[in-house]
Amino acid sequence: MGFRCGIVGLPNVGKSTLFNALTETQAAQAANYPFCTIEPNVGQVAVPDDRLDKIAAIAKSAKVVATQLGFVDIAGLVKGASAGEGLGNQFLGNIREVDAIVHVLRCFEDDDIQHVSNKVDPIADAEVVETELMLADLESLEKRVSNAAKRATAGDKEAKILASVLGQALDLLKDGKPARLVEPKDDEEAKAFAQAQLLTAKPVLYVCNVAEDEAGEGNALSQKVFEKAQSEGAQAVVVSAAIEAELIAMPEDERGEYLEALGLSESGLARVIRAGYRLLGLNTFFTAGPKEARAWTFPAGAKAPQAAGEIHTDFEKGFIRAETIAYDDYIALNGEAGAKEAGKMRQEGKDYDVQDGDVMLFKFNV
Repeated sequence: MGFRCGIVGLPNVGKSTLFNALTETQAAQAANYPFCTIEPNVGQVAVPDDRLDKIAAIAKSAKVVATQLGFVDIAGLVKGASAGEGLGNQFLGNIREVDAIVHVLRCFEDDDIQHVSNKVDPIADAEVVETELMLADLESLEKRVSNAAKRATAGDKEAKILASVLGQALDLLKDGKPARLVEPKDDEEAKAFAQAQLLTAKPVLYVCNVAEDEAGEGNALSQKVFEKAQSEGAQAVVVSAAIEAELIAMPEDERGEYLEALGLSESGLARVIRAGYRLLGLNTFFTAGPKEARAWTFPAGAKAPQAAGEIHTDFEKGFIRAETIAYDDYIALNGEAGAKEAGKMRQEGKDYDVQDGDVMLFKFNV
C-alpha cells in the first residue's frame, strides 16, 4: 500500500528545498523564482523507527527494510489557481492524487529571497492556498449536489446518500470551512464522501520553515501557525529547510554532532515524516528473521488478514492465523524464542485488531 503526501505552498517558501532534503536528492530544482518546479517530483523516504533496528539486532537479521512514505513536490500555486491562473489546473490535478497535504509556510525573513506577495505572513499564505482549494471544491460540488438531490427525490438511494454527505460539505465550504470537517453519519456516507475526492477533505500538516537559529523552538510566526492547526484539527511542525539542506551535504556520521551543536535532538525532517505518518492514520507492524527484519505500514484499526495483505494478497486470501508478539515483550524477552517460552507469543485469528509495534508471523494457505 503506497501513501503519498503532496508538498504544497506559495512559490519561494522552501518547498523544493524541503523535498530535496527529504529524499536526499537534488531531483527538484530549487531556484529563486516562481514555477521552478513544473512537473511533480516524487520521492520515497524511510520512516524513522528505532524499534526496527532493535528488532533486527535481536533477530540477527542480515537485511533491514524500513517502511516508506511517498512525498510529491507539487508546482507552486498562485491566487486564481482554481480559475486556471498560473499552473492552477495542473496544481489541482496533482493535489487530487495525494493522500495528505504537507503545506510549507514561510516563517522567516530574508530580503534576498523574493516573496510572491512581498510580505511574510504564513497565515495569509495558508489562506491563499486554502481559498483556491475551497473554490475548486465549491465548483465541483454545486452541480453534483443539485443533481443528486433531484435523483434522491425520485427514490434513488445512492443519490440520497450523496446529497446528504456532499450537501454537508457544500454548506461547510460556503461558510469558509474545509470539507474535512464533514461528519458522515454512517459507513455508506463515509464511503461516498471518500469517493468524492474533495481537495479540502485531505488531512493537512503545516510545516513552518524558520531560520536556522529558530529551528528548536520556532518563532512568533510559527506559533500562529500552530494555533491555526490546533483550531482546525490539523498538525504542525517546525523545520529549518536551510539546516536540512546542510545536513544532507555532510557525511551521515557527522550529522548527529552537527544537530547537537545546534541544540537539536533530531532533524526536522524526521519530525515531518513521522507527523505525515500519523496524519494518515498509519501504524507499523514488523516481521523478523535471520534473512530480513522489515517494517510494514497498515491503517490503524486493520484486522490481521488486512495487515497480512500488506505483505502479499495471497496472505490475506488464505489467512489462517497470526503468531503475534507485542514489541515490548519481543525486546524484553530477547526475541521469538524467549517470548514463546514465556507464553507471550499469541495465536491471533481473523478478528484480531493489529496493534502498532506487533511482531508477526502469518500462517496462510492458498
